[in-house]
Amino acid sequence: MRATSTETATPKLAAEVAHIVATTPVSDIHTHLYDPAFGPLLLWGLDELLVYHYLVAEAFRYLDMPYDTFWALSKTQQADLVWEKLFVEHSPVSEACRGVLTVLQALGLDPRKRDLKALRRWFAKQKTANYITRCLDLAGVRQICMTNSPFDPVERPLWEKGFARDDRFTAALRIDPLLLAWGDTAPALTRWGYAVGVSLSGKTISEVRRFLEDWTRRIRARYLMVSLSPDFDFPADTFAARLLEQAVLPHCRDAGLPMALMFGVKRQVNPSLKLAGDGVGLSRISALENLCARFPDTKFLATALARENQHELCVTARKFRNLHVFGCWWFTNVPSLIEEITRMRLELIGLSVTPQHSDARVLDQIIYKWQHSRQIIARVLTGQYAALQRAGWTVTREEIRRDVRDLFGGAFDRFCRGS
Repeated sequence: MRATSTETATPKLAAEVAHIVATTPVSDIHTHLYDPAFGPLLLWGLDELLVYHYLVAEAFRYLDMPYDTFWALSKTQQADLVWEKLFVEHSPVSEACRGVLTVLQALGLDPRKRDLKALRRWFAKQKTANYITRCLDLAGVRQICMTNSPFDPVERPLWEKGFARDDRFTAALRIDPLLLAWGDTAPALTRWGYAVGVSLSGKTISEVRRFLEDWTRRIRARYLMVSLSPDFDFPADTFAARLLEQAVLPHCRDAGLPMALMFGVKRQVNPSLKLAGDGVGLSRISALENLCARFPDTKFLATALARENQHELCVTARKFRNLHVFGCWWFTNVPSLIEEITRMRLELIGLSVTPQHSDARVLDQIIYKWQHSRQIIARVLTGQYAALQRAGWTVTREEIRRDVRDLFGGAFDRFCRGS
């Protein structure tokens, strides 16, 4: 049986890697968090943790009530139900449940008393600005990349008005409606002053590019992004494929920005669960191969939702230097799969990856998502370094620091810069 993780490493090596991984600041390159200037859009606190859609979906495994009845409850009442079902009536063994406990423990709170009222009183005393800093410090996160959509009716006016930016929060331009719902998006662009038609004429493509240029500049986007369904293909006679080819990717090339493709979302397989209702499907990684080959001067970021896509994704990254693989996303963001996928990536493509992003929707989640992921990444790295030792190669402390800096944002930054 093959030895894995840290079992063949010396205690000194394991301790050194664990310390470096635990103390190296990380750039969280994909989240659903917001700059504090967005006010209530930046979610944080106990009730937000408990009504996170992962937990809501899990709680409905036990809840004997109509979906609409649950959604009609206040957030506090929903959180009470989730706590009762997942933490009181059953042991909180899932990763999402354990994450809540990790957060409370890191904050110095004791969930064993199971006193939600006392926990809520503590959170009610926290001031947003101070709490943001505390969460970032506890998570060891130096920078957070948001997900920003100009099609969001709440978010859009804030960007148009302008605000003082918090340098710890950077932006990514999300364009799902542009690519995936062109029939609905074209009229909106027309209302906003872009002379587009439903058909993709030369004038329409030019105006779409002007829209992308305007919003890339307005939010100072680090990259553009879209979440794609399993059936996405390229090349294809679809609005998504044609808009990518004719407008989006030429814009990315000229702006020097990567295009992030997040493969595998099956939208609303159970609409009654709302945000928790999406599923997963096997994607066509051949579409990514074709894009990387067709656009060698454009940079692509990619992650896949299905476990079955991970090996092919790694092999594709070996073939195209304009592709950077990142993160264990959504349903793959559980310890067993993070460890398997991270080891596979290091074995196949070395350190030219970004093994993790938090995908956090609630600020507090960065604490547990990075604490848990760091432990796993440390185990995988230790195992790889132990294998090097057996092969006659010894890494120095500074080389370990260099490698971890790369994994925690350095490799991503160089890829985005093109150097």
